[in-house]
Amino acid sequence: MGEEIFLLPDVGEGLIEAEIVEWKVQVGDTVVLNQPLVDIETAKATVELPSPYSGTVVALHGNIGDVIEVHKPLITFETAAGATPVAATSTKAAAKGGAAPAPAVADAEAPAEEGRQAVLVGYGVENEVGVATRKNRRAGARAPAPAPPAATTPAAAFSPRSTPPVRLYAKQHGVDLSSLRGTGRDGLITRGDVEKALNGGPPAAARPSAVITGPTSTSRFVGRDIESWSTGPKEERIPVKGVLRSMSEAMVQSAFSAPHAAVWVRVDATRTMELLESLKKHPNLAGVRLSPLTITALAMCDAARHFPGINSSFDGAANEVVVRRSVNLGIAAATDRGLIVPNIKGADQLDLVSMAQALNALVDTARKGTTTPNDMIGTTLTITNVGPFAVDAAMPILPPGTGAILAIGQIAKAPWVVDDQVVVRYVVELAMSFDHRQIDGAMASAVLAHVGRFLSDPAPAMIVG
Repeated sequence: MGEEIFLLPDVGEGLIEAEIVEWKVQVGDTVVLNQPLVDIETAKATVELPSPYSGTVVALHGNIGDVIEVHKPLITFETAAGATPVAATSTKAAAKGGAAPAPAVADAEAPAEEGRQAVLVGYGVENEVGVATRKNRRAGARAPAPAPPAATTPAAAFSPRSTPPVRLYAKQHGVDLSSLRGTGRDGLITRGDVEKALNGGPPAAARPSAVITGPTSTSRFVGRDIESWSTGPKEERIPVKGVLRSMSEAMVQSAFSAPHAAVWVRVDATRTMELLESLKKHPNLAGVRLSPLTITALAMCDAARHFPGINSSFDGAANEVVVRRSVNLGIAAATDRGLIVPNIKGADQLDLVSMAQALNALVDTARKGTTTPNDMIGTTLTITNVGPFAVDAAMPILPPGTGAILAIGQIAKAPWVVDDQVVVRYVVELAMSFDHRQIDGAMASAVLAHVGRFLSDPAPAMIVG
């Protein structure tokens, strides 16, 4: 028998640390090769780490909520003599390859990149365009204590969903999160839920899920009931780390490096709504979730085919405009970890059904917190949907490295003039922010008008193209 220490792998270039979100094993557990060990949250995504060893867990070098630096001890195993870890691919190769295949042992003789520790299969990710690499490591980080073994009860197998500050608060007050029912979005356990448990109150009924696509994340800051708001602390400080830090840094970098400009238009989307209602009743589309976002995504890709310059970025270092012929369509998603923008690769090649399936898979993955780093690199155009929040319009900030972002407001009934008569129609407001270095007002206006015409009469647009 021997002892092996599993160091936190480099799960993405430029990412120097990760937060422990959930342990899937405890001290004393026997694990097999590629068995899930822990969920960690980086500045880009939540990643599940599989075991590079078969053996027994001797020590966990951190608690939930702790931040561990890359290449620092994560788990200590007791293994059979001569056990070797799973071989790895380079970070860039894994990133370009997309999601990792089914767990398997890679070529044991493949050399790791010189000067760097090898990473596990599927964990690589290239830097996002325009986002500066963080070079300074956390100063004065304390050494985390090993996590205590979990109780062998059915409740211990339950994985409660909450945010790191709430998990820490519950831990400090001895509250078992697995015994609570969250009242936040998608069943998220809030600080108010913990405080109610401390005061002896019964667990609350979970609130219904909300659509998560939108411009910002709200579950970190709202969702508490009135009682917890009035009886809770006067001030709450939330550490800016992980996805929240990545979002804030990216937005500041974009806002102060790219000259933003915007155009907007109001559109009669009645025919879009009528088409969706008709399609939902079609037997061949049973089980396909269609929405106005589906039609808008098709419209945006169609506009990029007619006006390729909108699908571009500005390379300041090379003093060049990079025009891409394939659309990687980003969808801004508000999650309980913060704002993320995963994208649909090659979205311009998708038809109605394929686009609906891709959008639904993207949203479901974001809701579950399983979006991979590869899903968030290479975005060329973005859509943010503020309509589900009953908002009419928004002027969004460009994701770094992109040229345009379209915001969709709510589609609601409103007075509209048709043949000099005022009638009730479904109306939506569209707004587009763009990088004025390479996209002028004429192109942006033409693109927005194209999207508007598509939504005004989508059936011919989808057939003719």
